[in-house]
Amino acid sequence: MKLQLDNTKIYAIALEGGGAKGAYQIGVWKALDEAGIKFNAVSGTSVGALNGALMCMGDLEKAIALWCDIRLSDIINMDEEMTRVFKQLMSGKVESVQELGHQFKQIIREHGLDVAPLHSWVRGLVDAEKIRNSPVELFITTMSISDHKGLELRLNDLSEDEICDMLLASSYHPSFRLEKLGGKLYADGCFVDSLPDHVLVKNGYKDIIAVRLPGFGIEKPFRRPKDVNITTIETNSDLGFVLNFDAQLSKRNITIGYYDTQRVLYGLYGKDYYIDRSMTEREAMDILTAEFGKEGESLRHVCERSLVKLALQHKQLEGDYYALLIAVLETEARKAGLEKLKIYTDKELVEILF
Repeated sequence: MKLQLDNTKIYAIALEGGGAKGAYQIGVWKALDEAGIKFNAVSGTSVGALNGALMCMGDLEKAIALWCDIRLSDIINMDEEMTRVFKQLMSGKVESVQELGHQFKQIIREHGLDVAPLHSWVRGLVDAEKIRNSPVELFITTMSISDHKGLELRLNDLSEDEICDMLLASSYHPSFRLEKLGGKLYADGCFVDSLPDHVLVKNGYKDIIAVRLPGFGIEKPFRRPKDVNITTIETNSDLGFVLNFDAQLSKRNITIGYYDTQRVLYGLYGKDYYIDRSMTEREAMDILTAEFGKEGESLRHVCERSLVKLALQHKQLEGDYYALLIAVLETEARKAGLEKLKIYTDKELVEILF
């Protein structure tokens, strides 16, 4: 596989907020690190701010270990009733999800979630000296309720307590029990800028890798200068519920982030699968005509009728014959139940599926 991203450049990385889905960003980091992609700035919102702190500290192994061992109890103190409701909601096996959802919302409205464990978790992961001495700039976004304004902050110059407080401030989900941090009230940075690429552009960074997480968030509108290049890494996979902090789910999401990044780094094909191209369009067409043409049918008839019908079936009306082959291979791979989190060559899939 040939690297498509220029690893002679130094990038800035923007990390979107998304709670428990943030494990995905650690998989992205792992893939970037293996490919020799360097960065000198990270901006993060909410869980992106926490992961940004780990990236600023340069400790990938610690980040992987933290996420692979995470539990809901590391984030939230939960009583017996809350635990029962939450487990049933996460299982998806209850008859009345709507009623349980109502109970969950009622508990939040009455008390808010006690996130004392999150405070301890953040203070355990932060090495203020590493952040202050890091060659990587760290920016976070949060909403100051006390001051009625959004904030974009550079954390490298702050004290240890201030760094921890502002990382918590950026991560303060609306369901959390409201508490003062450094004497002020804050709300999740997703209410300011869920994907904080704006702060990187404002500080002069031109080559940016934006890591997206599916979910709610307000993106700060701004006009991107023509000399700013943004490479986006995102997923087609379901990463789970925003508060479903679970070690097994985190391991899975790290793996998904790793392979989604491989797709971008090496120009892999596919939406659900990761396919390394080795064929020409003509080779793809020959396979399609051989597999889907009828005996005695002319090549022109196959191309103008059978393959057009195939393209309609697979909703692949744009692109060349190679794109059509990939769409067909993915459909057949799903039917066959092939493992998704793996890189295949196109020829390998043809051999397996046809």
